[in-house]
Amino acid sequence: MKLSTGFDVSASALSAQRLRMDVISSNIANAEVTRGSFVNGQFQPYKRKMVVMEPLQQSFSSVLSQQMSGNSTAQGVKVTRIKEDQSPNKLIYNPTHPDADANGYVNMPNVDVTKEMVDMIAATRSYEANVTALNASKAMFVKALEIGR
Repeated sequence: MKLSTGFDVSASALSAQRLRMDVISSNIANAEVTRGSFVNGQFQPYKRKMVVMEPLQQSFSSVLSQQMSGNSTAQGVKVTRIKEDQSPNKLIYNPTHPDADANGYVNMPNVDVTKEMVDMIAATRSYEANVTALNASKAMFVKALEIGR
């Protein structure tokens, strides 16, 4: 196992969590946007976005066999895509809104700000945990260099 493996794993996770926080911020910023995109001749509300992450190494058995043979490579995560949440939009009764339909209902984005804040806290904690892991890897690297002198 290379000494820099810990750096590589933490770096991939930091990048992924940073992108996740950016997407969550965008969701919160657009939580009230009723004219997000123009589809079929009419405006549609903003659709919540979600980050999809996958491990760089797909199967547990391949990771185990690499570790057992001593040929381990850096693992981590990668963002494979950002997808739109397909849950239904919220209908809110507000007849004074410029985008209200004939019955006074407004088609609002499917963004729940409370859920987004919980996701933001989770992403932040994950980011902080990876910073801690990166610092631990750095400390071990420095300690190994001191012993080698």
